[in-house]
Amino acid sequence: MKLFESDHYFNYPWEQVTAANWQKYPNELSTHVISVDILSRSIDPKTQVLRSERLIGCKQSIPSWLQFIVGGASVSYVREVSEVDLVNKTLVMKSSNLTMNHLLLVNETVVYKPDPELPTQGTLFKQSAEITAFASISRLCDKIEDWSVERFGQNAKIGKQAFEGVLQVLNEKWQENGVFETKNNVVSEVQRLMQ
Repeated sequence: MKLFESDHYFNYPWEQVTAANWQKYPNELSTHVISVDILSRSIDPKTQVLRSERLIGCKQSIPSWLQFIVGGASVSYVREVSEVDLVNKTLVMKSSNLTMNHLLLVNETVVYKPDPELPTQGTLFKQSAEITAFASISRLCDKIEDWSVERFGQNAKIGKQAFEGVLQVLNEKWQENGVFETKNNVVSEVQRLMQ
């Protein structure tokens, strides 16, 4: 098993980052993500936690030596379960690959939280992934895991850049449309309805 970890700071409040998360795809940098389908969405009125389950389709090239092992599958699917906690202001996303998980299992956790020092200005991002290959030859497992960690890191870097772009575009749109002026009213109304 190999571990990937990454931290990032978004110069946007947690509420904006959380709202933009649902509009992250499609974007011009993360072209490997070809579909995002919502499987379920519910909110717990007592805890004010929004739980969503999504199916994400990805398509990207893999090296020929790995193509030989996994066959011709060019599209892979990932199940993502996220929880937005409005009271504690956390967004936790957990995802696992559904495709070829008998050969390679990737379990990813992403957490978004307000910056404790500047909660109205910034959001902390923490990402971790456990990557485990299953093969009868340990050297092959190591090679698959090493390649997977490298590819995961490349995609994570591109993903953060892409999300920064999405945040910038949405921030401009939201300012134009006066969204920030009505945000507090909407949050208050949602909280009132949850009681």
